[in-house]
Amino acid sequence: MGSEFHTATATATAKRWDRVVRRVGIDPIEPDLLRQLIDGDIAVLVLRGLLPSENFARHRQLVNDMFDRASTTYYANGHLTTIGSYLAKHLSDVDEYFTESEKIARLTEDASFTLGDDVRAGLARALSLRSLDVAEEPDGRRYADVCVRIHPDGVANPMHNDKIIRDAAGLDLVVSRLLYQLSCVICVQECDTGGEAKVYAKPWEPQDEKFKIPNGLGYEYGVVEGVPAHEFKPQMEDVYLINPTYYHEILRVGGDTRVTVGFFLGFSDDTLDSAVTWG
Repeated sequence: MGSEFHTATATATAKRWDRVVRRVGIDPIEPDLLRQLIDGDIAVLVLRGLLPSENFARHRQLVNDMFDRASTTYYANGHLTTIGSYLAKHLSDVDEYFTESEKIARLTEDASFTLGDDVRAGLARALSLRSLDVAEEPDGRRYADVCVRIHPDGVANPMHNDKIIRDAAGLDLVVSRLLYQLSCVICVQECDTGGEAKVYAKPWEPQDEKFKIPNGLGYEYGVVEGVPAHEFKPQMEDVYLINPTYYHEILRVGGDTRVTVGFFLGFSDDTLDSAVTWG
C-alpha cells in the first residue's frame, strides 16, 4: 500500500513507485509535485478534501440522473461506457468531437452540473496555478469540459497510455502542440471490490507499437514485462492525478458501479503554472 505522506526523490525504476496523498488545507502541497508526476518520480498524486462533501453528494445524484445519456464504445478487447465523448475517439473526425462537446456542454449546463469547473478551481488553488481553463481552438470551438466514465460490475479498462501530441500529430489542434499531459480523475462513486488504478513505471516509447493490440484498446502486457506497478483504489471524493503517458489500467470492478469524472491537463512550457483541460 502507498504511504500517506512522503515525497519521492529518485527515478521510478530506482525508488518505490508509489503514490503521494495530500489533504487539502491540512498537509503542505509542495510546488514540485506536478514536476514529479511529469518526470515519473511518483505514480499518483491524490488530493483529499479538495471540495466539500456536499458538492460531491449533489453531483453524484446528478450523474445518476444522467445515466440514460451514457453510450458505449466497443473494441476488440473491451468497451468504454461514458457520458460525453472524448477526443481520442474522434481523431479521424474532430468536427464530430466538437459537435459532441457542444451537446455535453448543454446537458451539463441544463443540469447545473459544475463538478469539472469546481475541481479546476480547486486544483488551481491547491497547486498554485495562474490559470486552469478548458481548451479552445482559435475559432472558438471549445473542448469537452469533462467525460463521465462508468465501470459496472465485471468491467475492466485495458492497459493503455494517453499521449495527445502523438495521437493528434498533424491535426493542428491546440492540444497537439502541448509539451506535457496529465490526467485528473474525480471519484464520484467507488466500487465494492477491485477498480484499482494500476499505473506502471514505464512511459510510452515509439518501439512499443509492436505490442499494440490490433483493433483493440491498449497494448499487450509484454510491453511492461518486469516493470514496477502501483495499484491505487480511490475512495469516494478523491481527486487524483496521474501521468497518462505512462501505461495504466483499471482493474476489474466488483459490486457497485465505479463512476468517475475526468479530464486531461496540458502544459505548454516548463513553468507548469498554467494549463488547459479537455475531455
